[in-house]
Amino acid sequence: METKSYVIWNNKGGVGKSTISFHIASVYAEMNPDRDVIVIDMCPQANVSMMLMGGGQTGERNLQSLFDDTFPKTVVGYIADSIENVDINPNDYLVSIHEMNEKLPTNLYLLSGDGNLELIAPLLSERADAKPLSSKDRPWVKVHSILKTLTETQIDEKRPCTYFVDTNPSFSIYTQMAILAGKELLVPINADDSSIFAITGLFNLIWGTETLHPFYGKYTFASKVDNFEIERPKIALLLGNRFTQQKGAAHAFKALSTEATRKMYSEYQKHPDRFKQIGSIVKDQNEFETKYSSELRDFNSAGVVAANQGIPLSKMDKYVYTVYNETIQVSKEQREKCKETIEQLVQRL
Repeated sequence: METKSYVIWNNKGGVGKSTISFHIASVYAEMNPDRDVIVIDMCPQANVSMMLMGGGQTGERNLQSLFDDTFPKTVVGYIADSIENVDINPNDYLVSIHEMNEKLPTNLYLLSGDGNLELIAPLLSERADAKPLSSKDRPWVKVHSILKTLTETQIDEKRPCTYFVDTNPSFSIYTQMAILAGKELLVPINADDSSIFAITGLFNLIWGTETLHPFYGKYTFASKVDNFEIERPKIALLLGNRFTQQKGAAHAFKALSTEATRKMYSEYQKHPDRFKQIGSIVKDQNEFETKYSSELRDFNSAGVVAANQGIPLSKMDKYVYTVYNETIQVSKEQREKCKETIEQLVQRL
């Protein structure tokens, strides 16, 4: 049974990666009860981990309990032990989310985020750049493949498995490991100029510039991946997040979203092999937008409540919630529209 793996990344902060990861993974697990769904949190802030484990102060307490273990059940614990040990069991590091947050499905698991990712990064870089001991020794590949090896593993041999990897916007070594862990890349993007500009950066970082820089070109991530012939993820979807957050300026936001799609389509025209193959080759921008983009609604109050209390949209059945002693109203219409949008996205995966 083939595993599936999706990495959610954009080299721009504030595009909603963790919130999107929470909603996609939760709904995916609900809609696919026959599959084990694992979230790997590769962001030092561990936001998606706290959301999954109950949100707010509850999520923070549950996260802290993982750090207090003798052998931390976090990404740092898993990565550190993978470097030291030849054979480890992924199940020893995964958390059953339902045991900490009964609102979420029983088939949802987490390899928790850890702030120590920042602290372990220099060690990972040193190990990756170590001098090979033989012609078969490839330390750079070994370090960068730690998570890739995990996402190709079934935690139960009788059940298929799907992984979602949340990321940090930085392009540090742990983010590089996260990107290589996914077979497909989901790119959240806001309707603003900086997000549009970031598309070029995304391609340059993962695939390299059109012309190799004479000074540092051979040291880049893209050059290393090319030299070692490592498979990169294919771009599966451009997720238009928060495109509808300002109704009064809808026409301006539509113009920006169209420009983001145009820029991504121009990359597709040059390198269609970098995108997931969906039917026949796309012939124009409209067809590209239909196949490769998904416009998400701004979550507004529903998203604030869901993140704070670890509630998937399907379980939000109240009109009023309390968040840090503040009363927040969530309309049924808003909740249902957000839920429908996420379900439609999950159905495309």
